[in-house]
Amino acid sequence: MQIPRLHPDTIEEVKQRADIVDVISEYVLLRKQGKDFVGLCPFHEEKSPSFSVSSSKQMYYCFGCQAGGNVITFLKEHSKRSLGEVVLDLARRYQVPVQMLEPEQRQELQRQITLREQLHEILAVTASFYQHALRQAQGEVALEYLRSKRQLSEETIQQFHLGYAPAGWETLYRYLVEQKHHPVQLVEQAGLIVPRKTGGGYVDRFRDRLMIPIHDSQGRVIAFGGRTLGDEQPKYLNSPETELFHKGKTLFALDKARDAIGKQDQAVVVEGYFDAITLHAAGISNVVASLGTALSLEQVRLLLRYTESKQIIFNFDADAAGTKATQRAIGEIANLAYQGQVNLRILNLPDGKDADEFIRKGGTQTYRELLLNAPLWLDWQIQQIL
Repeated sequence: MQIPRLHPDTIEEVKQRADIVDVISEYVLLRKQGKDFVGLCPFHEEKSPSFSVSSSKQMYYCFGCQAGGNVITFLKEHSKRSLGEVVLDLARRYQVPVQMLEPEQRQELQRQITLREQLHEILAVTASFYQHALRQAQGEVALEYLRSKRQLSEETIQQFHLGYAPAGWETLYRYLVEQKHHPVQLVEQAGLIVPRKTGGGYVDRFRDRLMIPIHDSQGRVIAFGGRTLGDEQPKYLNSPETELFHKGKTLFALDKARDAIGKQDQAVVVEGYFDAITLHAAGISNVVASLGTALSLEQVRLLLRYTESKQIIFNFDADAAGTKATQRAIGEIANLAYQGQVNLRILNLPDGKDADEFIRKGGTQTYRELLLNAPLWLDWQIQQIL
């Protein structure tokens, strides 16, 4: 679709609402220096940072190549996109109403902008549905699993909005489409139903599973992780990639951890949902999980926004698979670590335990002590070789 000409008021409103530090942090690793932020300029090669971003002025400037401007200028220059494309993306992100000079195109554009909002609404309704199902007779096994096997309190179950997906093939489908009248195409785009292989129609993606909502950094539900309560494979089933959910750009529990990461000036990354949940329940709140995949550079950059000293501790499982995952994650960010852009440490728990099991067996205080003494990544790698 051709981008329509935007009303000047819309462009001005986007400039006012968008946070230049927040946006540029996705592309440049920024470090706080006084009132401003500095980093390596993305517009020319340099070894020492001369690129400055001012939160108060909402401007950037490079003392090396003299590139400078506002948030819109940065995105236009960095991604080589038009003014219209950049403003529309920022308008969606910061929920700015869009006015165009071509009224005939307003309806189509508004449809694009509101798609994400509609998906957010469907996912929020679904999270409430799963939470309600957990408290019904059909969710009894899932609730008992949380209380007994995982030893989670009622407060933690509610804090993480844990729920249960009923066993029926079309239970959620009927609720969302037939009762709540959400368009079936949107429910499918939200990753909640899948087309039947034969005979037409849809079935629920998640059935008879313990449901763990995945939130964005603003606390909105964007996806789910579902754990089987029996022997079905896979043990964990995640939502597919959607308009809202990109696995390599998302960290589980970041919405709950970011304040603690800032206060403690340290972020801990674990592998599994329940590693993170159990640590939060134990009062160790600066913890996120990597959604069971290899940690990406984008996920690390996301974390680095919240810690001034740039300290990240990987606490993956101490078994062979966990060690391999740790090595992969180190490989992703080794260049940043060599440059001193990230203070990376590695924590392996004794006896090959994961964080969830270690805490549940009374290791909270020991865990805190181990965090304090976690070795630098190079020392850990040398120990692995030895």
